[in-house]
Amino acid sequence: MRLPRRQFLHLAAGAAALPAISRSTEAQTYPTRPITMVVPFLAGSSADATARVLAEQMRSSLGQPIIIENVSGADGSIGTGRVARARPDGYTIELGVTSTHMMNGAVYSLPYDVVNDFAPISPLATVPGVLFARKTMPASDLNELIAWLKANPNKASAGIATSYQRLVTAFLQKETATQFTFVPYRGGAIQDLVAGHIDLVFGNADPLALVRAGSIRAYAVASDTRLSLAPDIPTFGEMGLPLSFSDAGWQGLFAPKGTPKEIIDRLNAATVQALADPLVRSRLADLGFEIFPLEQQTPSALGAFQKAQIEKWWPLIKELGIKPE
Repeated sequence: MRLPRRQFLHLAAGAAALPAISRSTEAQTYPTRPITMVVPFLAGSSADATARVLAEQMRSSLGQPIIIENVSGADGSIGTGRVARARPDGYTIELGVTSTHMMNGAVYSLPYDVVNDFAPISPLATVPGVLFARKTMPASDLNELIAWLKANPNKASAGIATSYQRLVTAFLQKETATQFTFVPYRGGAIQDLVAGHIDLVFGNADPLALVRAGSIRAYAVASDTRLSLAPDIPTFGEMGLPLSFSDAGWQGLFAPKGTPKEIIDRLNAATVQALADPLVRSRLADLGFEIFPLEQQTPSALGAFQKAQIEKWWPLIKELGIKPE
């Protein structure tokens, strides 16, 4: 039996509206099952540490567990690509960092767009870099180190495990007019620094215990202020080298493009609540991380920050000729 044209069009329009109604219903009841947070680096990394601290607190707000899944490789682009291809339903999110959502877009030929294929949820923290050196390096401070590097071109080596480290180390080399060798690592650069096999490494605050133990040196921190964990380590600015990479290390939460706004808002509210928890703040401070101010913990703020970072660093990445190792 053939339907009258008007009745057919009415039924067709109703059928087309079903997916939208379904998505709206899902957003209103979200979440109804566990959420996967992809960390595009190995377990034990700084991103992994943040994810596990955050996930535990977000669970109480969302009423569902957040499962951490480490998907490492290619400076985080493998795990990030997986999130870009995930269903935009709020059940797959990512803890992204400088490498995955800024640098990799300039360094790699990616099958996704680091901006347009993701929906920002919230910025989390900045991760100030610290310039570490082997304990036998013949320089007592940053200025002496620069003088030694200039007097000994290409005699020093710097361990490079991430695209972020390549960027800040190359920037340091450019700004100080020094020359030294880059040694690529998949991990374990700090261990080689302790053993004296390499001379320099840019890292986060994790190795500060080794500094206190006298196993390695720390010359300066790439931050506007000194770290509360190590107030005796000066900033680059204090040492007369106002390098503008204090904001080069950061972390944020992202979802796949197309994730409904109601779900993004739900995840953002849970993130903001978690970042306000004293235990979370204490744990991240212990890691040397600096949480973004409350007024900046919004999806739009993360999106604007990411784009500003790209505008700032991509031209320099191209100028320095930074390529994947």
